[in-house]
Amino acid sequence: MKKSVRIDVDKRSIFRVGEVYSVSGREISIKVDVNKNSSHLMYCGQLIKNVSVGGYLKILKGFDVLVVKVESECLKENSNSSQKVHTLGEENFRILIAKLIGYFDGTVYKKGVKELPLIGNECILLDNESFSTIHKFAKEDEDCIEIGCLMADQNVPISISVDKLFASHIGIFGNTGSGKSHTLASLYQTLFDKYGKNKRFNENAKFILFDFNGEYSGKEVITSSKQVYNLSTLKGDGDDKIPLHKIDLLRPELFSILCSASEKTQQPFIRRALNLYERIQKKESSLNYIRGILQDQVSNTLVLSDRVKSKLLFDYFEQILPHDKDDLDLDIPLQRELDWHGKQNCYYRIEKGKNLYINGENSDNIKTTDLYHAAGKYTIPEDFLDSVVDTLYIQLINDVLSNRAQNDHIAPVINKLKSFIKDFNKTLNISDEDFWQNKNIVVINLNHCNILVKKMIPMLVSYQLYEDKKKTANESNSLNIIIDEAHNILSFESLRENESFKDFRLETFEEIIKEGRKFGVFLTLSSQRPSDISGTIVSQLHNYLIHRLVNNKDIEMIEKAVSYLDKVSVEQLPILPVGACVLSGLIADLPIIMQVKELPHHVQPKSQTIKLTDHWKDELKPDIIEDYLDDSDIDDEDL
Repeated sequence: MKKSVRIDVDKRSIFRVGEVYSVSGREISIKVDVNKNSSHLMYCGQLIKNVSVGGYLKILKGFDVLVVKVESECLKENSNSSQKVHTLGEENFRILIAKLIGYFDGTVYKKGVKELPLIGNECILLDNESFSTIHKFAKEDEDCIEIGCLMADQNVPISISVDKLFASHIGIFGNTGSGKSHTLASLYQTLFDKYGKNKRFNENAKFILFDFNGEYSGKEVITSSKQVYNLSTLKGDGDDKIPLHKIDLLRPELFSILCSASEKTQQPFIRRALNLYERIQKKESSLNYIRGILQDQVSNTLVLSDRVKSKLLFDYFEQILPHDKDDLDLDIPLQRELDWHGKQNCYYRIEKGKNLYINGENSDNIKTTDLYHAAGKYTIPEDFLDSVVDTLYIQLINDVLSNRAQNDHIAPVINKLKSFIKDFNKTLNISDEDFWQNKNIVVINLNHCNILVKKMIPMLVSYQLYEDKKKTANESNSLNIIIDEAHNILSFESLRENESFKDFRLETFEEIIKEGRKFGVFLTLSSQRPSDISGTIVSQLHNYLIHRLVNNKDIEMIEKAVSYLDKVSVEQLPILPVGACVLSGLIADLPIIMQVKELPHHVQPKSQTIKLTDHWKDELKPDIIEDYLDDSDIDDEDL
């Protein structure tokens, strides 16, 4: 027993650094012993690194063990003039400025401030066991994944609790080329390597990744068992399409956003039109029902005494009713036979040299017009959005006839939707197919899509999946929404979209990040410009992996949003090497700088910077090499 005590005393004396010099809140000043200013210590034949800026120390306060992180150091002059100076260094003494970050409860490290130290309390170096304890961010009974190692010591692996990391909102930030795409792929690659073969994992865990640059669509990236939708608005033919059910799109709020509808006039119109669409679908014969509506509308329009209004409605009928073709395959106008009679104040048509007036007294003449015949031949478009557009026109005709709406207020809604149809038909497929295709991870590649679709598809799909998850409220199921280059869709400043679209887009993701945890929905965001992302979203993230950032605006944004960052970590952000990042957040008991483990080349995302000189230099042909060797003065023995 005495021997063990003696050894412990010896170890403590060797590991001792100094004592507490002053206490100011969490900031602790430590006076370093004169004989402990060397860079390394020798203990039991091992070379131990001495304390420095960024290192950790224990403070012994009775039976309590407090932990501090050194943020800076300085020299102070020894003011005791009566003290004899024996060596050159004794006129000054070294002061370490440290921040209190946690404490040990037995052998368990906990972050936070339990007590403040007292002046004179002894400060000692952390041994390897204690050092490993504070760098393992999981309890003994928790499943962990190893995502890298401590940058300052590659022999210290960083293990993180799976539950605490993936059941949280994650932010991965860094300038282009800093390694953030590799970090994102490494996190989920490690997760799928650990659980991918488990049946319950594939049944209960769902992941969707929005890939803006085609980096994660490779066969082996993250996992080979994934469903990839390669979308394109450039060609359309032969590209993948996302399957969606009709019911998923028949939401007034979604159509209001698609059409940029105003709140007081256009949104109520959209609700009325979608209610009409649902009534039509419920009829035993939807086609006959629509034809009956159109024939009634044609009849009411033809007997109007207001020529301007009727002419306007004629134009709407021209948009949806079938036309005959001329010799050049051009549409023949349905209203070509109709003229306005000023004295009779009604329309008429000429048949066999006789005027056939169309008014209340001659209602039978209505059925002889091309418009009426075309209404009886109407066919429902096969395309879902085209059929919705026809329903919008039918509802608009009803509203104009009943003086419920004005054309100038409503027509822009339909025109806006029509402008979207082409792009949406290239990327969406209205069907009953399974969106997940029996996989638990879907990658949506938006690399070849225009800006509108890049903003619309993530919002549309995320909103739908989130609404479905809220309805089921199954605790065993989880959904992780992963957004690469998140500034593309989470920016609060955009000149390419109207305010209603931007508000709905941000509100959708802000609700997910605020309330999603209750329903098992979590966000993972990756971006090179965190300052462009909504501050509400950045501040609500739970865990952060921050790579190199050089823009002052981005660094300030991170410093304000991440309350767990210390001064040393913030100052190192602009000089972090590729693949290194600051791990901080709820999961990390203290901010650390770690090196993310490198993935094998065949599973890395396609985000590497090209080597220009490989494409600039001509390759030497074999015969040229032989000629060069023959002409040279080099002997064969030298070769």
